[in-house]
Amino acid sequence: MNQYKPLAVFFLLLSFSLISLSSARADIVEGKDYTVLATPQPTQDGNTIEVLEFFWYGCPHCDSLHPHLKTWLMNIPKDVSFRYVPATLRANWVAAAKIFYTIEAIGKTDVLHDKVYDAVHRDKIDINNESVLFDWVEKQGIDRKKFEDTYRSFSVQNQVARSTQLSRQYQLTGVPALVINGKYITSGKMGGTPQDTIRTLEALIEKIRKEK
Repeated sequence: MNQYKPLAVFFLLLSFSLISLSSARADIVEGKDYTVLATPQPTQDGNTIEVLEFFWYGCPHCDSLHPHLKTWLMNIPKDVSFRYVPATLRANWVAAAKIFYTIEAIGKTDVLHDKVYDAVHRDKIDINNESVLFDWVEKQGIDRKKFEDTYRSFSVQNQVARSTQLSRQYQLTGVPALVINGKYITSGKMGGTPQDTIRTLEALIEKIRKEK
């Protein structure tokens, strides 16, 4: 039976090697999977780990990440808070930011957030055209005048301005971008697939826990 011992040792070593390789792949690397802000930004609630998703409805990578992020949010850890932030890195992104803050103000985020992505990426609705946008909103069963008034309100303009300021503070160059506790940033591009991005997000949350 001794003749089988070398073979058994070989497979045992191979198993350890595969486990080590798997662990290595699970590790996240600064500069590759995430970046560290030179100047960490304050969070809204110091009692939780804050996650912000900067997005633009017109971004195909944001559209791809969204269902994975939505699934993750269904079981969000109790010590984590989450907030969507529409980015305004370009002038033609402002309309999308106004749409988000409008549907948030009228209490229809759960109803319309997904539908706006579908309207842009599958139905090819031009959300930058106000007439087209308001027609689309009305077809969703939303009070058109209420939406229009909110869309053009001073409050929504202020929120868009704040979003623009946040985009600059976090030194964003693209979306989607996930900011973890005002300190770490990962994006769809850095993370590879949407699943990779979610795994990186979870690893960074755990990193924050250990640092606390």
